Amino acid sequence: MTDGDDMKNGSGPAAHSGWRGGHAPRWGTAACVAAVAALLAGLPWAAHGRLPGRLATHWSGGAAPDGSMPLWAAAVFPAGIWLLIALAVSLSRRRARAGARPWRGLVLAPTGTVLVGAQASVVRANLDRTDWHEARQPVWAIVLILALTGAALAVAWRIAVHVASATPAIAPPELDLPEGERLAWFSHAAKPWLQLLSAAACLVAAGTLVALGVGLASPEALWPVFAVCGVIALAGGVFSSVRAKVSEAGLEVAFGPLGWPARRWSPAAIESARAEQRRPSEVGGWGYRLSGHGTTVMLRAGDCLVVRPRGRRSDFAVSVDDAERGAALLNALRRRDRAGIG
Repeated sequence: MTDGDDMKNGSGPAAHSGWRGGHAPRWGTAACVAAVAALLAGLPWAAHGRLPGRLATHWSGGAAPDGSMPLWAAAVFPAGIWLLIALAVSLSRRRARAGARPWRGLVLAPTGTVLVGAQASVVRANLDRTDWHEARQPVWAIVLILALTGAALAVAWRIAVHVASATPAIAPPELDLPEGERLAWFSHAAKPWLQLLSAAACLVAAGTLVALGVGLASPEALWPVFAVCGVIALAGGVFSSVRAKVSEAGLEVAFGPLGWPARRWSPAAIESARAEQRRPSEVGGWGYRLSGHGTTVMLRAGDCLVVRPRGRRSDFAVSVDDAERGAALLNALRRRDRAGIG
C-alpha cells in the first residue's frame, strides 16, 4: 500500500502540498536563497563604518593576507556565487525526477553555511582595521566554519533520506493480508505557513548568531532575539509537518522533517482504529492539541486517523489523508496479531 494521494489518483487535498511539488516548497526554498544572499551582501555593509576601504579576503596559509577587494565587491561577489549555485541547482532539479528533489539540500545547505561562515570570518578579520594588510584570520575560525558546514551537510543528508524513505513505490490498494506478505500504509500532512515561519525564525537566529560572532552589536541586545527565534524555529519545525505509517510494527507518527520526535504503538498495544472527520474548532486549534477528544495532531481539517491505545480512556488522532485505509490496515494487523498469524 502507499500513501493517500497516490491511491486517490491525485484527489487528496492540499495537506500534501507541503511535501510534494506544491508551491510552498518552491517559495520556501526561494525565501531561504534570498535570505542567505541578503546576509552575504549585508554583512560588510552593516559594519562598513568599522572596516577599511578594501577588505582582506584571501589568505594563503600565512598570518598576513595576500588578497583584497573593495567593500562593494566583497559584499557582491559571495552573494553572486551563491545565487549562481542556487540557480544551477534549481535548473538541474527541474530536469531530475521528482523523487530526487529532496537531495538539493545536500548542495544548498553546506554551500550556504560555508559562504556565510567565510563572509562572517572576513568581516571579523577586518573589523576596526585601518588597512587590509593588518587583518588576521585565526585558525579557530576556519575550524569552526568546517565544523558548521559538516553539521549542515549531516542535517541535509538526514532530511533527504527521511523524505525519500517516506515516498514508497506505488502498490495495489487492496486490503488483504496474505500470509508471508507485508503491507504498509503511509500518509502525511504539513502546514506550509508554519514551515515558512520556522524557516524565517531559523534564518533570523542564524543571522543574529553571526552578528554576535562578528561583534556587530552587544550580546545583551542580541541574545534574547536569538533565544526567541531559536524557540520559534524549533517548535515550528517540529510541529509543522507529520507523517503516519502503518506496518507490521504497528503505527508510527513522526513529527518534523527529521521524523523526530515520534510516537509508536505495536498492533497489540492498540485497542481500536478508525477514521474520523475533525475540525480545529473541535479540538482547540492547530498543532498538538489536548481536548475532550483526547490528543489530536491537527494540521488541517478533514480526515483523521484515530486510535485508542490499550488501557487508555482517550484517543490519539492525527490529521492525514486516506485515514480510513490506514485504520483498516491497522485493524487487520491487530486481528492477525491476535490470531497468531505471521
